[in-house]
Amino acid sequence: MAEVERKWYVLKAITGSEKKVKQNIETEVELSHLKEFVTNVLIPTEKVFHTTKNGKKVVTERNYFPSYIFVEAAMTGEVFTMLLEVPGVLGFVGCKHKSEQPTPLRPAEVSRLLGKVDELLAQDESLLKPYLVGEEVKVIDGPFNTFTGVIEEIDTEKKKLKIMVKIFGRKTPLELGFMQVEKI
Repeated sequence: MAEVERKWYVLKAITGSEKKVKQNIETEVELSHLKEFVTNVLIPTEKVFHTTKNGKKVVTERNYFPSYIFVEAAMTGEVFTMLLEVPGVLGFVGCKHKSEQPTPLRPAEVSRLLGKVDELLAQDESLLKPYLVGEEVKVIDGPFNTFTGVIEEIDTEKKKLKIMVKIFGRKTPLELGFMQVEKI
């Protein structure tokens, strides 16, 4: 049997139900015996640190592209219909009508997407140490190396901290990345 050509497509899904939709797609592929046509179903996620009201540090996973599911498939009529009929799927990105044939991602977009997924998977939890407002930290990188300060603000999305350090007896704010400081 000849090798079928698979390409990457983007499905729109109901926000918050991406994991369930992914499970439904994988189940449908199994039941419909379409494993040779649909090889990958992907939801890129990243680890995010935050603190609860009682000060407990928690790690959660967050969708990197909310409401989108990436599918590598050979888009035959059977696969196209099956994907659109999965509960929670709203349609393909770039299609105005459900009956319209989807456009696959370009190879450059696919390599960028897969590179980003690998990068997110490779992120080690130790590199993303959670910090708390009011915590004292030591600067370990940059022109203010060895200075100590207190965390004023935390931007977990950008992985940045706003720190107040004393320079010549005056409090000065610094904006540094998580990797530029360490806990004391």
